[in-house]
Amino acid sequence: MSDVEKAAEGAPEEEPAEVTETPDYGSEDVLEDVETTPAATRVKARRSPWNRPRDRVLAALIAVGVVAVALVVGVTSDSAATDRTEAAPPPPLPAAPDKVPGSLAELWSARSGATPVPVAAGDAVATADGGEVAGRDPLTGQIRWHYTRDLPLCTVNETWGRLNAVYHKSRNCSEVTQLDPGTGRITAQRNGNAELGTQLVSDGSHVTATGKKLLDTWRDDLVKSAEYGQVPALVNAGKQPRTGCTYGTVAAGSGKVGVIERCPGDPADRLTVYKATPEKDEEPQVSFSSVLAGKRARVIAMSGELTAVVLPDQKLLVTYNGDGTQRAAYPLDVPPADLAQDPAAGVEATTQTAQNVYWFSGSKTVALSRDDLSPRWTLGSAMGPGITFAQQLVVPIKGGLAVLNENDGSTIRTVGVDRRGYPGVVRLGSAGPVLLEQRGDTLTALK
Repeated sequence: MSDVEKAAEGAPEEEPAEVTETPDYGSEDVLEDVETTPAATRVKARRSPWNRPRDRVLAALIAVGVVAVALVVGVTSDSAATDRTEAAPPPPLPAAPDKVPGSLAELWSARSGATPVPVAAGDAVATADGGEVAGRDPLTGQIRWHYTRDLPLCTVNETWGRLNAVYHKSRNCSEVTQLDPGTGRITAQRNGNAELGTQLVSDGSHVTATGKKLLDTWRDDLVKSAEYGQVPALVNAGKQPRTGCTYGTVAAGSGKVGVIERCPGDPADRLTVYKATPEKDEEPQVSFSSVLAGKRARVIAMSGELTAVVLPDQKLLVTYNGDGTQRAAYPLDVPPADLAQDPAAGVEATTQTAQNVYWFSGSKTVALSRDDLSPRWTLGSAMGPGITFAQQLVVPIKGGLAVLNENDGSTIRTVGVDRRGYPGVVRLGSAGPVLLEQRGDTLTALK
């Protein structure tokens, strides 16, 4: 054996080459060299507390309860218990005639038990009865708009060219809505504490709700500006000057309120005059408070700084200055029966013209000068105080109207009016050429 063959025989035997199978087309993993992310560990979700049938029933009952409460609130809310319509501003009324016509005929008549006097503003007239305030066309009586609550009205008046409707809710006359007389649009609302049987007296800038134990005064947006008397839900004690008093008649003028008080311990009635806008609404700002010379006194009128009071037992009309001092006293020829008791709601039947204040005692109309509240003349057989209509003074009398001279009370002429047997007090108002008569719970328009 040659050396070459010996070397070949001693060399290690080569292993056969590994054969790699070619994969079928489409089976190549293009992400073969990328490290694979291990699958995330699944976390078992917490069981919902409302998955049980009992829980689902409870949730359904809660939902039904919420809906039921919402329905009850909606059905019993003030808005749901209110029915109202509005109207476009009324067309201008014709002007009043130059003088009172020689005859007047009835245009229309409607119930209006909640208006103690005719309510007219601008070119509109309103009636108020039951729970409805209605704006009417003065010439036809047709209703143009209405505001109706499921509550009875206490009283309605006109001040600031707007209507103030006071409703009886729960124990008192607490719901007040202010309305535009031409359109019926709501201009303000408030909750108050006016007593049952209240009326509203105004000096043109503020309104005061009368009562036997509490007087509430509001400004033109119905925000309370003063309260006087026994305040319910009293927060700050010791602010009212006297407690335990009851009130007689109430009057207002020149930003002040006058009231006759009857207080324990006083030998006679007391006259108190306080500001309609004190520095703090819960603390009255009294101008003066004086015990008078007699009982059954009645505050008749206020003008400027003066206040006129009738003392029935003395048969006097007494005027007081702004500091409570007596200015003058005048004999008063009025039947005792007229002054036997306070008028309804503590409000005297008075009106004002540019010259005079007219007070109806119950059988007579007394003219007081606006300058000093002194008596100027008296008209017997009257049925109410007078107003200026067609540039003349008219006073309701039995059988019609008396057209009078304001200076001396002399009769210019009379106008017959058929009141169909109505014997009571007549309160007058006007809207353009229409004369309005409030006869008890009925409003009648004449032209």
